[in-house]
Amino acid sequence: MYPTYNIEIPKPHYPSTKNIFKALELTPFNKIKVVILGQDPYHGENQANGLAFSVHKDIRIPPSLRNIYKELNTDLGIEIPKHGDLTKWALEGVLLLNSILTVEPHKPASYRNIGWEEYTDEIIQSINNKKENVVFILWGNYAQEKGKYIDEDRHLVIKSSHPSPFSARKGFFGSKPFSKCNNYLKERGIKEIDWRL
Repeated sequence: MYPTYNIEIPKPHYPSTKNIFKALELTPFNKIKVVILGQDPYHGENQANGLAFSVHKDIRIPPSLRNIYKELNTDLGIEIPKHGDLTKWALEGVLLLNSILTVEPHKPASYRNIGWEEYTDEIIQSINNKKENVVFILWGNYAQEKGKYIDEDRHLVIKSSHPSPFSARKGFFGSKPFSKCNNYLKERGIKEIDWRL
């Protein structure tokens, strides 16, 4: 079970109210195999769909996600998807969790410090304490700060630079997070993630 939240959600916000907790709905606690941690939702109109790094199918693929797809292709030979909707990963057991769950339109990081970080930190700690052999994929400094909540004797932590155009060439490209993740799961008798979209 995920922790409950007690936050006054400011308006206006992205994603839409029905999608704020989409990551938790699509990947129930007992189904989690992998956690990919983002910072806050996309702040452009109709972009955010409640899953970190993901957008609705009819929205142009953002630069960070394009780089994630390039690494997916290099790492596993998977054809680069034509859309940016990561719902299938969520259904495979990949919790696509943003640390901050809402954003004011066109104002990145606008809803920091209203309580979301404490809530999502509690989720990370709960996964760490109540589950074993989860793969945590932490891209960039912000996500890596959350590593303090993760026991690396019980879980695998994969770290690299962020997939954004500013930092992808500083260690994200060539980091092979997808194959490392699946090798770890396979070694422990856990069904691997099908990363195809």
